[in-house]
Amino acid sequence: MKKHVLLLLLIGLVFSRFVSAQSQQGDLIRIMVSPSSTDKIYEKGDNISFDVAIYKFGQLVEGAEIEYQIGPEKMEPVLTGTEILKKGTITLKGGKLDVPGFVRCQVTYKENGETYTNTGTAGIAPLEIQPTTSLPDDFKEFWDKGKAALKDIPLEPVLTLIPERSTHHTNVYHVSFKNISGEIYGILTKPKKPGKYPAILHVPGAGIRPYYGANINQNVISLQIGIHGIPVNLYNSSLYDDLRAGALANYNRIFLDDKDKYYYKRVYLGCVRAVDFIFAQEEFDGENIGVMGGSQGGALSIITAGLDERIKYLVSYYPALSDLTGYLHGRAGGWPHLFRDEWSNQPDRIETSKYYDVVNFARFIKVPGFYSWGFNDNVCPPTSMYSAYNVVPGEKELSLYHDAAHWRYAEQSKEGHEWLIKKIGAQ
Repeated sequence: MKKHVLLLLLIGLVFSRFVSAQSQQGDLIRIMVSPSSTDKIYEKGDNISFDVAIYKFGQLVEGAEIEYQIGPEKMEPVLTGTEILKKGTITLKGGKLDVPGFVRCQVTYKENGETYTNTGTAGIAPLEIQPTTSLPDDFKEFWDKGKAALKDIPLEPVLTLIPERSTHHTNVYHVSFKNISGEIYGILTKPKKPGKYPAILHVPGAGIRPYYGANINQNVISLQIGIHGIPVNLYNSSLYDDLRAGALANYNRIFLDDKDKYYYKRVYLGCVRAVDFIFAQEEFDGENIGVMGGSQGGALSIITAGLDERIKYLVSYYPALSDLTGYLHGRAGGWPHLFRDEWSNQPDRIETSKYYDVVNFARFIKVPGFYSWGFNDNVCPPTSMYSAYNVVPGEKELSLYHDAAHWRYAEQSKEGHEWLIKKIGAQ
């Protein structure tokens, strides 16, 4: 019997390694595009240039023919052309930019019927970028009214233990609690050992999906929430795909013409409600709490800290929903890239956006924050992110991973996580 068990374990190990090996994939052609400036940043009016190299099997591709497009990010290119890389490298002139912003160089190379593309992006005085959106006179009053309405709604929390996700150290629960309308669902993790612990609220990126819990086996309470008012533990269900393709397709545009009905109103207030839920946990130490997320979650981190003074720290990776009106001023705006079409480019929708733009919440951030992104992000353009970052009055730290796009390095994630863990005093 023992021999059979051992044999099965060995087969399982070999199979897992085989599957792992089969799943690996690399790029045959690697295009390297980088601003020539060491820190990827130029001053206004400087001559910009980009260093380009084409690699195959780790060696430069001599005689490679490339196409390039250069111009302000998300805008029509100003410079285009083709070049032959006699020795596999070249430096392209990128022109000048007389205002703060970003200039992007896209390089395309074709070989054996395949097309390969990469980009490099230069910052021009990015710390001088200012937002295009404006702060409504009644912005604070609008959100104070929303938060006041929350206080009249009982929390009514429901916690359901998930034994298969729990560990020797951590209990994992699927939870729900009342929001301004409907409910918020999430995954709560709490240490099993009695005591008082700091907490982290994890706010989600865009989309509709299940969640699995965070900070498992750490001495911290964590709450990972969904924003759509549906359970987040339907791991084998097609519900999320159905909603993504149907009722919640383009949810970021639902009721954009009415600030009192816009989809994100219940989302933003739901984040405040999530803080209420954490404070209701008897294991919470009542003081040390941070919020973190990336993309839409990076936006919600800033928004939650701007709305709720109980938040003590925030981590925001490449925040979406920042300076949404950028396109109305001839420059990149934040995800979801509104105001580039006739439907969204209407006065009432533009006005509504001001009540939900990350920039206007960033103006009220008083707590320390860790912010991080890359210059090649084509989903959340750096022009839009700096628009929010530059108006934050509180203590702030920006960690740049210059060549990152809409993703982050493992080291980048580790840096933000360790920053927050240290700040909230988790052991």
